[in-house]
Amino acid sequence: MGEKTVESVRKAPVVLLGAGAMGAALGRAWLVAGHPLTVWNRTAARAAELAGEGAAVASSVAEAVAGGRLVVVCLLDDESVEQALAGVELAGKDVVNLVTGTPGQARARAAWAERRGARYLDGGIMAVPPMIGVPAAGAYVFYSGSGELFEEHREVLAVPAGVRYVGADAGAAALHDVALLSAMYGMLGGIAHAFALVRGEAIAPAELAPLLTGWLTAMAGSVERTAGQLESGDYTTGVVSNLAMQVAGQETLLRTAEEQRVSVELLSPYFRLMKHRLALGSGAEDLTGVVDLLRR
Repeated sequence: MGEKTVESVRKAPVVLLGAGAMGAALGRAWLVAGHPLTVWNRTAARAAELAGEGAAVASSVAEAVAGGRLVVVCLLDDESVEQALAGVELAGKDVVNLVTGTPGQARARAAWAERRGARYLDGGIMAVPPMIGVPAAGAYVFYSGSGELFEEHREVLAVPAGVRYVGADAGAAALHDVALLSAMYGMLGGIAHAFALVRGEAIAPAELAPLLTGWLTAMAGSVERTAGQLESGDYTTGVVSNLAMQVAGQETLLRTAEEQRVSVELLSPYFRLMKHRLALGSGAEDLTGVVDLLRR
């Protein structure tokens, strides 16, 4: 017991603001690794759960922040950060904001921290709470902002999940985060449509599931091809099925949905963009040109 206490003292203390599902998971990971943890949460009962595992519970944000240099924020949203830290002394502190927000909010929050004498790092967590503290789960966090802050606290930040520094622009982590999440929801929309098509038929969802997984995994190769085409500006390189052919095939998908009495609201916006691009004379291209249509 004595050796563990000495080891804990040697490790950098962490101040954690927010003990919801994600905050609690982060806190537990630091506690298990032997980092002294001071936690504050608006609902005291949640912070009390971490207290039972060795954390010190602060009665106020100011008290918590006074307890250490590294302040990790894991609250609901940007407004919660503003409210929680209003009037709190931040000079000399290192603020790591893990609240999910926009790139613009991250940049504004970085300027806000600088005005108050603090260094700032923004983070985008690519994981759900059960993945935190489990190395094999593949969880990681995008970080952007102060490179000095990141390098100084890299080992501490890497305890709950892997770390990926994406640049000095404080908004870069949020942009990476939202880009990946947006792709995920697009994929989930396609999955929902696929299951809706077979709903009520003799095809069991459990039968379709491995086929969907295999197909989507195979199609994931298009990500690298699209990136290469965007960088080169040549959307006709490596085309497997050109835009004209794919637009022609839309009718079958739309008619099948009608026969199955399934809404096409998840597919129609993308299909419209494909037709628009084709109308511009881009039939020999890949689908990459849709990216340019989305830019305003």
